[in-house]
Amino acid sequence: MRALLLLPILLFAAGSARADECESLVAKVTAETGAKTDQQRSDYATFTVDPDMTMSLACGAPALSSVGAQYRGANPPEAYYDTFGKAGHAVTGIDAKTITEAAHRAKETASRMRHSNIDLGGALVTCSSMVSPDKGPLTLCAVIEHSDKS
Repeated sequence: MRALLLLPILLFAAGSARADECESLVAKVTAETGAKTDQQRSDYATFTVDPDMTMSLACGAPALSSVGAQYRGANPPEAYYDTFGKAGHAVTGIDAKTITEAAHRAKETASRMRHSNIDLGGALVTCSSMVSPDKGPLTLCAVIEHSDKS
C-alpha cells in the first residue's frame, strides 16, 4: 500500500528532474547560440535562429539528448554550421569545431546520397538533404548523444 502511495511522488520527482535537466540544456543552447526559444516542454524545446534556420532539442533520460538544426535551402551558410556546432557543444560537451567539421562532411555526403552519419565517439552527427513540396530544398543536421562515450 505504501508503495502505491509513493509511486506518484517518485514519478513527479523523476519528471521534475527531467524538466530541470531540460531547462538547463535549453539555457545552455540559447546562451551559446543566441537562438530564441519558441516552445519548451519538460523533454523538448524548439528555437528560431533566423527566418531560414530553426533548431529542436530533445532532452533524453537520463542523459542522452540531441539537437537538430533545420535550414531552408540546399546550401547553408557558414553561420548555420557554426550555430549547429555551438548547439551541439551545449548538449554533448564535444568541441563545437569538431561538430561543425563533422556536419560539413556529413552534409557534403548527404548532398550526393540524401543522408550521412559521422560518428564522433560520444555522439553521432547526421545530415540529410531533401526537397519538400511546400518548403523547397531543406538541410537537416542533428547531433545525437549515444552511450558509447569512447
